[in-house]
Amino acid sequence: MSEHILTVNAGSSSLKFALFATSRLDCVAIGMIDGLGTDPNFVMKDGKGQKLLSDPLEGERFVADHHGALSTVLDALARQFPQARIAAVGHRVVHGGMAYSAPVLVDDEILEQLTGFVPLAPLHQPHNLSGIRAAQVAFPGVPQVACFDTAFHRAHPFVNDAFALPRSLYDEGVRRYGFHGLSYEYVTGRLAEIAPFHAKGRVIICHLGSGASMCAIRNGYSIASTMGFSALDGLPMGTRPGQIDPGVLLYLMDQKGMDAKAISDLLYKSSGLKGLSGISNDMRDLEASDDPRAKQAIDYFVFRLRREIGAMAAVLGGLDAIVFCGGIGENSRLIRESALEAMEWIGIELDLDRNREGADVISSDRSRVRAFIIRTNEELMIARHTQQLLTPQAAIHLVNAQA
Repeated sequence: MSEHILTVNAGSSSLKFALFATSRLDCVAIGMIDGLGTDPNFVMKDGKGQKLLSDPLEGERFVADHHGALSTVLDALARQFPQARIAAVGHRVVHGGMAYSAPVLVDDEILEQLTGFVPLAPLHQPHNLSGIRAAQVAFPGVPQVACFDTAFHRAHPFVNDAFALPRSLYDEGVRRYGFHGLSYEYVTGRLAEIAPFHAKGRVIICHLGSGASMCAIRNGYSIASTMGFSALDGLPMGTRPGQIDPGVLLYLMDQKGMDAKAISDLLYKSSGLKGLSGISNDMRDLEASDDPRAKQAIDYFVFRLRREIGAMAAVLGGLDAIVFCGGIGENSRLIRESALEAMEWIGIELDLDRNREGADVISSDRSRVRAFIIRTNEELMIARHTQQLLTPQAAIHLVNAQA
């Protein structure tokens, strides 16, 4: 029997997972179940990306919630890796509030405290915690580790943390938290491995996916983020608007009679690329579309991206490197090219051929600022944090004993 770490990333209608051997943190399996409760589908690959399983989960195999999803995952892992034993489970938790600036072993008291942060991240936090509870049932006594997306940003200076609201609200926790911290932490560490000189300088990381944000990094530390109090702020996203004048929300309340739930649904589910285009929240669909609304949505996304690059460079006092990661950042040559077009004024000169090829470095040899593509790996970051918190006395449970 060999010890493994299981990582769990529970979303609103999905459960992502990965299985790592604890000895060298080699990934042996990775996958997800999406469409929970509606049209579930299960895909699992090995550590080299070869598909091990693809199951639409129809009929008796239908999965309605995270408990059912985790049970389905464990059953599949037990069949594929019967010798694997779970030493700990690491979880992505979006919000750690003011209390947590590092991963933590979860107990009942901490779980209750994290539940208190649900109003700060209503789209994500309840599902993250549901994943923890499901894992506690599946692995009683096995360490559960919460890894926070906000933790990487907790050392922001006051001016990048505060809103110009009464100070009492800041003291209560109404402040800019920043998110996607696990991704930024991994990419920052990876940049230090492949380009240590640039990693010690002034870096902008663009995490572009269904959720999108940017982070200003100086000498490996986050000093500013486009996301603020919630995961709604900053860049436009798949279904979220990004930066918006709060007067718009007052108008919707006063003139349209919208209550908090209606506005929440609008901001979290019906805005962003989906709302602008009226077509899709998926950048791939928009890039393939001939509908002028798709182009307008893309143009707006790029406009905001370019605007925030300038803002982050100003915060940093210059720029040494820019990094693209996330589903869009890693795979859309159009977005990267459009974002960096005519950016010589800031020191960036794009190499079009390298960008089309998706090379690790997409800037030209003449470019003063180096531009990178780095594939993020939040699962490995969670596994690393979990391993660090393991103790020799940690309870070990068989995967197949809990299937």
